[in-house]
Amino acid sequence: MEKRTIVSMPGDGIGKPVLEEAIRVLDAVGFEANYVNGDIGWEFWRKEGNPFPDRTIKLLEEHKLGLFGAITSKPKDKAAAELAPELQGKGIQYYSPIVAMRQHFDLDICMRPCKTFKGNPLNFIRKGVNNTIEEPVVDAMIFRQNTECLYGGVEWTNPSDKVYEALMTHPKFVENFSKCPRPELAVSTRIFTKHYTTRIVKAAFEYAKAKGFDKVTVCEKPNVIRETSGMMLLIAQEMAKAEYPGIRVEDVNIDAMMMWITKNPENYHVIVSGNMFGDIVSDGFAGLVGGLGFACSANIGREVAVFEPTHGSAPKYAGFPVSIVNPVAMIMSACMMLDHIGENEKSGRIQKAVASVVEEGKVKAYDMMKMSGKIDVVEKGAASTKQMADAIIAKL
Repeated sequence: MEKRTIVSMPGDGIGKPVLEEAIRVLDAVGFEANYVNGDIGWEFWRKEGNPFPDRTIKLLEEHKLGLFGAITSKPKDKAAAELAPELQGKGIQYYSPIVAMRQHFDLDICMRPCKTFKGNPLNFIRKGVNNTIEEPVVDAMIFRQNTECLYGGVEWTNPSDKVYEALMTHPKFVENFSKCPRPELAVSTRIFTKHYTTRIVKAAFEYAKAKGFDKVTVCEKPNVIRETSGMMLLIAQEMAKAEYPGIRVEDVNIDAMMMWITKNPENYHVIVSGNMFGDIVSDGFAGLVGGLGFACSANIGREVAVFEPTHGSAPKYAGFPVSIVNPVAMIMSACMMLDHIGENEKSGRIQKAVASVVEEGKVKAYDMMKMSGKIDVVEKGAASTKQMADAIIAKL
């Protein structure tokens, strides 16, 4: 069989060492692939005014699969200030390259699994009856609509005449915001479309059906955000009746959900949300299973799929002589890629190796030892990024 080609996009900061270690684990499990480097991130914004260059787009168009590390993003004023001098003052606007990638390639299905590893000292615990200690098993998959909502990029400061006139047609805008001077007005839109909302809801139901779960939880806010959240809830309710009679729909508002997951997280297995609320609830669940060092994700479109940890670039750690960050999230993201292309046996072996290392507890990254992320943590007994990967490879 011809080797697959994977577009390797380390990005910024800690994205580089964690992706390097994930590829070592893929090699160790016997996954044979060619890796081509894709330029992305802050360096290319500063030098070229484009953090997601066309050459990287062409690589993804050709090869269809990507592994992505992390990016640095900054507010627009700071971003503009860091452009190369010859690019400043030309009206170039910074836009998140990972959001641009999702929209360009229609990576509308985002899957974020949050599962307990037995023995992880960072697992969520609570008090039970008679002051007993309970450690509920968390097994949740968050389906996040990835290309619309507040991250759609349709926003204005000091909106133009046409935009302002359109806003003035809404009585709520006239009543509450028309007295605000237009230069002091900033507007972001929250757009849902039936097509893409249906796709993400369908993906959640299909997953629930495949895994034998009898409930899909819609995590939105339809009692207040009636049009957009209401659309998702209605589509889910109609889909359950028409196509999935054995699966019920549960409606939990995002604010209530953040409370319930810290009380009874074991009650939720399949959650579907729009872009912003999906981002929030998945990070909330990640905190129950070890934090962002364990949080992996998949961005899946009809043709292209990109897999990434949900943590950021953590630039303060990037300059350490020995990388200290936990690579498990990136390694588990690589497992999601293997599952996506049908390499389930190799994915299962890696996941089993990760689980074994965590349960054994002999090798722990600094986050698992509840240390602050400082330069001397390895000297104090924490495993480096490489040592964590070494332990997982040894289990393989």
